[in-house]
Amino acid sequence: MPIDTKGGFTALLKIANILPESVVDGVGIRTVVFFQGCPRHCPGCHNEPLLTFEGGTPYSAVDLAEKILSCLTPIHRGVTFSGGDPLGQVDGLMDLVYLLRKSKPDLNIWVYTGYTYEEISSWPITSSFDVVVDGPFIMEQRNLFLPFRGSENQRIIDIPATIKQNSIVLLNLE
Repeated sequence: MPIDTKGGFTALLKIANILPESVVDGVGIRTVVFFQGCPRHCPGCHNEPLLTFEGGTPYSAVDLAEKILSCLTPIHRGVTFSGGDPLGQVDGLMDLVYLLRKSKPDLNIWVYTGYTYEEISSWPITSSFDVVVDGPFIMEQRNLFLPFRGSENQRIIDIPATIKQNSIVLLNLE
């Protein structure tokens, strides 16, 4: 189904890669979009080639939304935005999320970011996510046994529950 392009979406997103199917970037089978660029440059980053904002393939929000939607099948649980850091391109990401929600309102959206929830809680885009995996990767807190994150400081936050309770609610993974 073509995306309605009347919204005047002009921001271009730099995308390093799109995986049509992944089971390691959130609960269930997910399409994963890796954004190019991250302001943090955490030592030990597992996506070091994505740290620079140079490179990547430019996509309009409309084209990227269409690409993501074309990857989704009935067995997909949702889409995950990773990177780099998707919030490093927040204007284009807002357009993209708007288009995805307009086309598929119940789409489950996860975002990985080096920002903490406290840093982004007032950003308008934050409430449009279902889950935020927050915090910078810290090599000294690396733990390969943690589900869906790399270091112990990172949290998997249930955004709708957090907003409802006005305090951080971690996603129940059991």
